Amino acid sequence: MSKISTGAKIAIFAAIALVVFGGVFLGITLTKDVGKSEEQLTSESAQNRMEDLLSGIKVQQVNTKKAAISDEDVLSESEELPDINKTYPMSVTGSGAVNIEIFSSPEKAGTGTDGWLNDVAAEFNRSGATVNGKSATVSIRSVSSGPMLDYIKSGKYMPDAISPSNEFWGNMLQSSGVKITMKEKSIAGNTAGILLSKSKYQEIINKYGAVNMKVISQATASGEIAMGYTNPFVSSTGLNFLVSTLYTYDPDDLLSEKAVNGFKTFQENVPLVSYNTLQMRKSAEAGSLDAMVMEYQLFTNDASLNVNYVFTPFGVRHDNPVYAIGDLTAEKNELLEMFCAYCLNSTSQQHAKECGFNLNEKYKSELPDNIPGEKLLQAQKLYKENKNNGRPIIAVFIADTSGSMSGESINALQTSLVNSMQYISKDNYVGLISYNNRVYMNLPIGKFDINQQALFKGAVQSLDATGQTATYDALVVAIDMINKAMETQPDAKPMIFLLSDGEQNVGYSLNDIESVVKSYQIPVYSIGYNANIEALKKISEINEAATINADSDDIIYQLKNLFNSEM
Repeated sequence: MSKISTGAKIAIFAAIALVVFGGVFLGITLTKDVGKSEEQLTSESAQNRMEDLLSGIKVQQVNTKKAAISDEDVLSESEELPDINKTYPMSVTGSGAVNIEIFSSPEKAGTGTDGWLNDVAAEFNRSGATVNGKSATVSIRSVSSGPMLDYIKSGKYMPDAISPSNEFWGNMLQSSGVKITMKEKSIAGNTAGILLSKSKYQEIINKYGAVNMKVISQATASGEIAMGYTNPFVSSTGLNFLVSTLYTYDPDDLLSEKAVNGFKTFQENVPLVSYNTLQMRKSAEAGSLDAMVMEYQLFTNDASLNVNYVFTPFGVRHDNPVYAIGDLTAEKNELLEMFCAYCLNSTSQQHAKECGFNLNEKYKSELPDNIPGEKLLQAQKLYKENKNNGRPIIAVFIADTSGSMSGESINALQTSLVNSMQYISKDNYVGLISYNNRVYMNLPIGKFDINQQALFKGAVQSLDATGQTATYDALVVAIDMINKAMETQPDAKPMIFLLSDGEQNVGYSLNDIESVVKSYQIPVYSIGYNANIEALKKISEINEAATINADSDDIIYQLKNLFNSEM
């Protein structure tokens, strides 16, 4: 056997070492994640990506000065409300010598199967009706129940009559000192209901033997159902659900300590109180919710809902009562009664059925018929104070101060934020950043006490619009701020409010940051000021938050409703 040269020996040892090192390295690589959950891996990946993104962003600190907190910053309820003709235009306009205007809830004053009352009003106006020999017509204005209450209660705008979804709003108006007279208890039958996915419905039936409000409350409180409902300050169904939940815990007193404690336990396991029905449905479609609330008329007209959900009625009936507001003239009063009778004739009622009304007439409510309006108003306040069950919110506001926001938009942003401070709980934590072609730290996150409020006001009032638009850079910085704040407040609920016109032309793109936004699961509520709303929707839909398409005239009122729902 020939001898192996020294050089050959070195080469062989080097090869062996390389193989061993490679095997060890491969083994480490293959086994380093053994025992780690997918969530941990996602978190690590997101953190690494976040660090990469942050390395490409320069944040400039702003020396914020306090501004005095004053009652003059707070608009009256009337001043908060937008011009009704711009925000809630007429859906039917009457032109008779005698004409009455009726506020109607949207499910019957919209289009298609949601346009029943519009159709009836148009037919009535063509019928040649007269009062005292004068031509008589009606006008319909589609207004959600919450704004309906606010316009009338504040005296900003007074219609001749209203037709909300249920009687709660009439009771609350009466308790607010408004003269209101019921003219018809029901012009189109409807019910509120809980939609349970079919698989979850069967699961609850198997365990509890039935599905009703008591079972839903119990299953939600114990974490068996991911339940979503709509803002009780705006939505009839949301308010009905809130009251029904309180009633479940104490049927003798909706506001007792027992009811409040039960609601807190229930609310602790509710993942979503949505700003609107659209946001709630998006969450359900994404699989985040097992159950949500909705009126039967909308449910029965939606084929996809019929296929995937089971409807269980709850609470008071939504029978669309009609009320006269204030003291109507004799002619207007006669006309209103004439129109109610027209709504109840056989042709109108058949059309109502075709639109999805009058299909659940056997259902009778377990709730008392006449809950005082004062209790309903107190229930809304109770919801506001207890909806997060003691968990603080950590929120970062992102203000677009690029050149495209100059003028009307930046002025509306500043006015709306300063006024809306009053609707943010003092136990929450708030910060503010702004951006144009770079990102500015205007106010680090801090508890929203009187000192932080003064700093927040000062920061907002100092904003100036100029430059380009690096929206997604600012979003990355906001997420980083919240992540750091969550280290000391791990039980807090995080959220971001992006106030922008939706344009973006410099810095990172949505594709660059989308995976990070999704990984951290922080909802981004976008508020558009005369905006490219589709761009903002894409951001908010990542984590199933709402987008508000508000122009400069109604943003103040929109923010009020959003903060009542979320903050």
